[in-house]
Amino acid sequence: MKDALMSISPKILAFAGSTRKDSFNKKLLQIAARGAMDAGAEVTVIDLKNYPLPLFDEDLEAADGLPLNALTLKKLFLTHHGLIIASPEYNSSMTAVLKNTLDWISRPAPGEASLAAFQGKVTSIMSASPGGLGGLRGLVHLRSVLGNIGVLVLPEQIAVSKAYEAFDSNGDLKDEKQQAAVQNLGKKLVDTVRKLIG
Repeated sequence: MKDALMSISPKILAFAGSTRKDSFNKKLLQIAARGAMDAGAEVTVIDLKNYPLPLFDEDLEAADGLPLNALTLKKLFLTHHGLIIASPEYNSSMTAVLKNTLDWISRPAPGEASLAAFQGKVTSIMSASPGGLGGLRGLVHLRSVLGNIGVLVLPEQIAVSKAYEAFDSNGDLKDEKQQAAVQNLGKKLVDTVRKLIG
């Protein structure tokens, strides 16, 4: 049974809730993504900067339908089993670009089930922040939103504080235990997805 599960190669979509080029959360995301790849997953890392969207507006949706980038992102969500999300904290919550992305993807296409892109998805969440809490308050809001739209959010999470001094020149965490813990978030996600789809 264990060998059969290990033969399954889950598809994981990974992204950060930041568009900044040198984002701490993009660095954190790469560490967790490597953990998922080492566990045998097929990982697709995307940058939300490449999928710009207007602020969600039902009038705009009614007039023009879903924007092309929303449809592209929705297809990515639908074709992956799990998500890795590294979420910065802006004013004690998630970023506007992350919330706006989730809002657009949540809109059903004609004939599509409600929240189709989120149902049955499993997610690992993490954050890095210059502050002392490491973005923990933003993760509370992200966990709540994801849970309410049908995503299974794994209980383990990492919040890296003092992010401006936490990473080395290669983008890895200087703290080896913390580095291993973030990689393990990716591995646990893959292990959980295997059990659910196996």
